[in-house]
Amino acid sequence: MGKRPGTTDDGAVVRVERLTRPLRRVAMISVHTSPLDQPGTGDAGGMNVYIVALARQLAAQGIAVDIFTRATSGSLPPVLELAPGVIVRHVVAGPLEGLTKTELPGQLCTFARDVLRTEASYAPGYYDVIHSHYWLSGQVGALARDRWGVPLVHSMHTMAKVKNALLAAGDTPEPTARVIGEEQVVDAADLVIANTAAEATQLTELYAAESRRVRVISPGVDLDVFRPGDKQQSRQRLGLSAEALVAMFVGRIQPLKAPDLVIEAAAELLARRPELRSGLVVPVVGGPSGSGLDSPHGLVDQARRLDVDDVVRFVAPLGQEALVDYYRAADWVCVPSFNESFGLVAIEAQACGTPVVAADVGGLSTAVADDISGLLISGHDPHDFATAFEKLALDEGLRERLGRGGIDHAQGFSWERTARQTLAAYHDASALMTAEPVAMAE
Repeated sequence: MGKRPGTTDDGAVVRVERLTRPLRRVAMISVHTSPLDQPGTGDAGGMNVYIVALARQLAAQGIAVDIFTRATSGSLPPVLELAPGVIVRHVVAGPLEGLTKTELPGQLCTFARDVLRTEASYAPGYYDVIHSHYWLSGQVGALARDRWGVPLVHSMHTMAKVKNALLAAGDTPEPTARVIGEEQVVDAADLVIANTAAEATQLTELYAAESRRVRVISPGVDLDVFRPGDKQQSRQRLGLSAEALVAMFVGRIQPLKAPDLVIEAAAELLARRPELRSGLVVPVVGGPSGSGLDSPHGLVDQARRLDVDDVVRFVAPLGQEALVDYYRAADWVCVPSFNESFGLVAIEAQACGTPVVAADVGGLSTAVADDISGLLISGHDPHDFATAFEKLALDEGLRERLGRGGIDHAQGFSWERTARQTLAAYHDASALMTAEPVAMAE
């Protein structure tokens, strides 16, 4: 681990005073995925939802937000207004198309140069805080922090050491370069935001983060969009019968998210209860991502091999309004991921009044209240998930009870609350940076 900024090579420190000022503008950095991308495919997922929702809420509270992201199309304007007070700045760094996430570290210098150039075109002190998302962005944020003299707040979203410890069968481990890069970002950040207490513990134990520099702030859910509605009307719009038994998966199609486990559990459910076949529907909503790109038709082949291709429906990634209909139409949503820093899908489903069957890992242990809003499953044995499916399939009263519990549980997670706590974290980061001795230029 390197020394923290503000120390000399031998560890000595030199003090200099910093002036505090009102927080007016945030520079958000999201190198590898744009807030404009459709969640559920490619590298777009919960982090995209997080950035957009947080930025909108910060703007609603009077804080301007500039989001720096890499341009991936020549049709994108250099600057675009996402919402009042929220600007997306497209940075040209590397080829516009065909660059994978693993190739992006080679473009960080170019990306950082454009971020610094943008700030330099304004009067000094244009940005008051930097909020980076994912380790690639943290590398850029660390450089901007030292150049601008403003605090760096970082959100990991996922961590290589955690992912590698909970790797799905056949998945590719995260490279050593990412592990080192994450360690450097945690070391450089003035404050790191963890989605859950479990993630905060992982940061301190696996990345040696100082506990005083970690804040637990749960993501939220748009309770105006994701809310209970008429189940039968949603089913009519989706072409589902009123009597159907609907078990749904939503997420990127990659081993980490374990959509194959949902198909296996459905196959075992039908082996146990063949009478359910005529009514069972298993929508798999999402697109290939990550190592899932290596076998984009793998799930189709699996469904055919397990003789459940008549009940499994593959659905392309959906916008929020269409996704709400699927949540409302479902009898339960399955989130069997090998790891989740939080699990926005679980909260969205519960907010719509739909129970969740989830793996008891990472943030899902917080996002789902076991036997209150859903069922948490230890491990990733399809037999155990099939047992949960069977329990819900045969007990309409249980589904209704968990659905009501999910609505209540989701009320504790709102983006307004997340933004309010994040603003407090920005001020904490500024105080920590101000109190920290830094080297004085000669």
